[in-house]
Amino acid sequence: MRIPCLIAAALALAACQDQANGGGAGTRDQIAAVGSSTVYPFTTIVAERFVANNPDARAPVIESTGTGAGMKLFCAGIGAGHPDLVDASRRMKASEYAACARHGARELLEIQIGIDGIAFAQANGGQRLQLGAVDIYKALAARPGGHPNRTRTWADVDPRLPAIPIQVYGPPATSGTRDALADLIMVKGCEATNPRAAALAHSDPAAHLTLCTAVREDGAYIDAGENDNLIVQKLQSNPDAIGVFGYSYLEENAGTVDGVAIDGVAPSYDTIADGRYPGSRPLYLYVKKAHLSAIPGLRDFLKLYAANWGRGGPLVRRGLIASPPAVQARAAAVIADEIPLDPGALHG
Repeated sequence: MRIPCLIAAALALAACQDQANGGGAGTRDQIAAVGSSTVYPFTTIVAERFVANNPDARAPVIESTGTGAGMKLFCAGIGAGHPDLVDASRRMKASEYAACARHGARELLEIQIGIDGIAFAQANGGQRLQLGAVDIYKALAARPGGHPNRTRTWADVDPRLPAIPIQVYGPPATSGTRDALADLIMVKGCEATNPRAAALAHSDPAAHLTLCTAVREDGAYIDAGENDNLIVQKLQSNPDAIGVFGYSYLEENAGTVDGVAIDGVAPSYDTIADGRYPGSRPLYLYVKKAHLSAIPGLRDFLKLYAANWGRGGPLVRRGLIASPPAVQARAAAVIADEIPLDPGALHG
């Protein structure tokens, strides 16, 4: 049970100054972040610059947990025992916001830090594949067309493709990249092959999930965990396999892996930035407003993020796609004016 602030003042004055700096878990003087493995490298760069600019500050603790797992940790409560921000490679779901609200975190900042692409890649020297969203759906869906998936090679999916085994290393179900793979690629392929699929999304969401986004579990799709660098390593040892990860990892490993074109468009900075590449998606930070005054340096950390996400900045050099200027301006205003997210804009 929480001790009233007047009684506890002599023992924990700082914990009474803001609801975030207590929560039954004492106080904390360093920033704590969890979430997306895709966003993790960018938040790490900002953390390094934050320490360089503030040598007396404790280094932020940044954990790569995946977006879904990060949201659960983030939304479990307010206070020193809970993260200040969550990196997200997709937008927060309404159900996740509801969990945050139930645990006291009703005011959140939603900050779009940039854009990314879900990149499909092969090791240099592998048989080159050019795929469409329909091919990916037919290869990876658990029940394409409502029936168990029996395809074993890419030629089974389309005779024009090589007869090599379908082996796709990708993120786990807790990953925002996995969610984006489903929403941006598999749903598109599903609805292109089944005229009833789009209507199911509204009339029977569970049936739509089973038909369009459930991924097969017979070994064709291989859960490689949240470590995207591990996927790159697996591709080098298995040149005919495909890996799925954020575009930044493709760019970072351009000497060893090549991007796979989807519907004739290869993943690149320009094709992702202008939306031509089918796997383009926004990247976010979510921050508890209650923690801004409680956690030393959190406001400055967010301002530093905004100062580094532009086209010529270090985050773009690491693989981030800069948001259009208007989106950058809105995100910077959210930080400067501490504008809370409208939960009515969320879905799912």
